Order: sequence, then C-alpha cells, then structure tokens
Amino acid sequence: MTDTVPPRTTFPSPRRRHAFANHLRREFCLACQNRTDHLAALLFLILCSSLFPLALGPAPALLQQTGPGVLWVCTLLACLLPLERLYEADAEDGSLDILQITLHPALIALGKMLMHWLSSCFPVILATPLLALLFQIPFSALPVLLAGLTLGSLTLALTGGMTAAITLGARRNSLLLPILTLPLMTPSLIFGTLACASPKNPSCTANLSLLAALFLLALPGCPLVAGASLKAAQD
Repeated sequence: MTDTVPPRTTFPSPRRRHAFANHLRREFCLACQNRTDHLAALLFLILCSSLFPLALGPAPALLQQTGPGVLWVCTLLACLLPLERLYEADAEDGSLDILQITLHPALIALGKMLMHWLSSCFPVILATPLLALLFQIPFSALPVLLAGLTLGSLTLALTGGMTAAITLGARRNSLLLPILTLPLMTPSLIFGTLACASPKNPSCTANLSLLAALFLLALPGCPLVAGASLKAAQD
C-alpha cells in the first residue's frame, strides 16, 4: 500500500497573516519619528488660510462665499506636501525590497496611504473648524464641510500615494507629483465646494455621494497601480 501524501494547507502562515498589521505598525512608528514633516503641513494650512481673510477684507458675505473653496484648496495642498518622500526613504535603504518578500506591493502602498492620511490629513481636518471661524462660516455648515474634506482627503491620500509610486526614482519628482495629482483631485474639489455652497439643499447630498463614489473608485484602483509601479521600480 502506498502512503498518501497529505494535501498542502491553503492557510497562510502566521507571519504572512500578520504582515500587513506589522507594516501598519512600522509606518506608525516612522510617522512618529518624522512628525516634524506632518507638523509642517499643519502650519502651512494655518498660515495659508489665515492670509485670505486679510486679503479679502472683513465683509462677511464675501468670506462665507469664498471660505469653503479656500479651505478645500489649502487642505489639498497641505496634505500634498508630505507625499514627496512617501516611498523614497524605503527605496533608498532597501526596505521596499524586504517588505515585498512577505507582503504584496499593493498592500505596501495601501498601508502607506492609510498612515499618510492618519498622520498628515487627519490633523489638518481637525484644525478646519477653527479656521472656519476666520471665514465666518456658519456652524450648521461645518458637518458638511468636514464630511466633504474627510472624503476628499482620503481620495487625495490614495491618489497621491499612487502618483508618488509612479514618480518614484524620476528626476524632479517634487514637480511631477503635484502636476499629476492635482488634476485628478479636481472633481473632488468641485463636488466638495458645491456641497458647502448649499448645505441644506438636496444637491448637497448628491455632491457628498459623488465624493464617496470617487473615494470608493480610488480605494481598490490606486493601491493596485501603486503596487505595480513599486514592483517595476524595484526590478
């Protein structure tokens, strides 16, 4: 009688099963070490947003009309600043090669995108209600503004992480990154400002739904494209 060979188990090893959690933990530690970069983004938002009320004057109607658009643009630019070195440090010291041994490149990119949003975009969103006082935005409009900025910043983290992976290793990637990212964020900017313009109208819900749709489209697509770009850059 011949011995039967037991079938190979299809369950992943514990090391691979917890690889993504370890990757997120590592990114969190790196974000804590580089907190000055994230603080610079927050200071940029505060300084840039504070200049507009001084330039526009004290007219309440003008400030309320332009405030949401100004906050949206300043938030997008502030969240864009730390993206330049999202992958560069790991590519320079060989950490990307080591990470790809136990983790799919798309999951590597997704972990970096999520931690970028948590460390850079989320503090910026928390500062938005205070900055809204400078533009005399009504308190009733703040939930719509915060909801739109949350969805828009999540889309920016995914889109920016994708373009940062595409431009990895390119010359003058600090110039290419905003050129590629900002046009992709134009629909989110339009829908977000339109939602704030009419927070009590049915069109507000429609614009927020479009922002959510853009985020759901970017969630699976951007990490896959970024992972393929990281793999091609390391080959």
